[in-house]
Amino acid sequence: MKRKLSFSYASFGVSTPFDPSFALVTSPLPFLPPSVLGAVRALLAVYTLLAIIVILGFDAAVYGSGPSYLSYFTSLSYIGLCAYFWASGVQTIAFARAVRDLRSVQDDTSADQRGQKETGRDVRVEHVETERRICYPLQKWPRPLQLMHVLLYTSIVVYPIIVTIVFWALLSSPQTLEGTFNAWSNISRHILNSVFALFEITCTNVSPPPWSHLGPVFIVLPLYLGVAYITRATQGFYTYSFLDPGSHPGLVAAYVFGIAIGYCIVFAVVKGVITLRCWLSRRRWGSEADAERLGEPEALDEWEEV
Repeated sequence: MKRKLSFSYASFGVSTPFDPSFALVTSPLPFLPPSVLGAVRALLAVYTLLAIIVILGFDAAVYGSGPSYLSYFTSLSYIGLCAYFWASGVQTIAFARAVRDLRSVQDDTSADQRGQKETGRDVRVEHVETERRICYPLQKWPRPLQLMHVLLYTSIVVYPIIVTIVFWALLSSPQTLEGTFNAWSNISRHILNSVFALFEITCTNVSPPPWSHLGPVFIVLPLYLGVAYITRATQGFYTYSFLDPGSHPGLVAAYVFGIAIGYCIVFAVVKGVITLRCWLSRRRWGSEADAERLGEPEALDEWEEV
């Protein structure tokens, strides 16, 4: 009898309920409460979006290479980074507002209770609002969207590091940082991209990506080869010089295989670093149960109000 293959959201990091400890919208650092973390993510979202617009506009107006902008993996991964910061920034700010609103309700309830004691009134105070758990929008959205968000997170902590390594190891030249615009463009897309990824790896409570993400995130890389060779056929150039088979097609295969192995190594290292950060964070909280209390009203005072 054939066994039916079943798709499990939980195996891809989409639990039920989704993100009960609010790891996607919080930080273990005391100076990064949700409100500040949301502001930082929003700032990075604005910066990456402006970088995309300015670089695309400059390429189109000065070099006439605007139509080929999406042919580069660097551009595609940077757009993914921008999309993640917009998505995570909005979710984090929504969570920070929920924390603030619930704390306000708690304060009002406490004031009512104190007033009852002082006046001797026997009035029942509703506790429904203070007893409910807070949440952010993504927790209520369909599970496919939740899955897309966690996969997007995995991609933005892996791809930028690969882009940075490949660029500075294989593609950079003495002219890479010549000129103000050229220097800023390359620093933004080939250095700051990894800095932004490291911020998410080390300064948030997001859990390590499960091994099940290794395949789906990897699939994008061979699919990109199709984009690269379509660009060669339609626009007459190779987006990256090491993809040109020339007289040594075996060398291209070696580069592609090497990048695939590099991807697996980067994924494992990133997963290990995030696991270490989570372990250190759990030591700070004392236990995972404490971390999962963050949505309860009595735990809200542990967040710094900014």
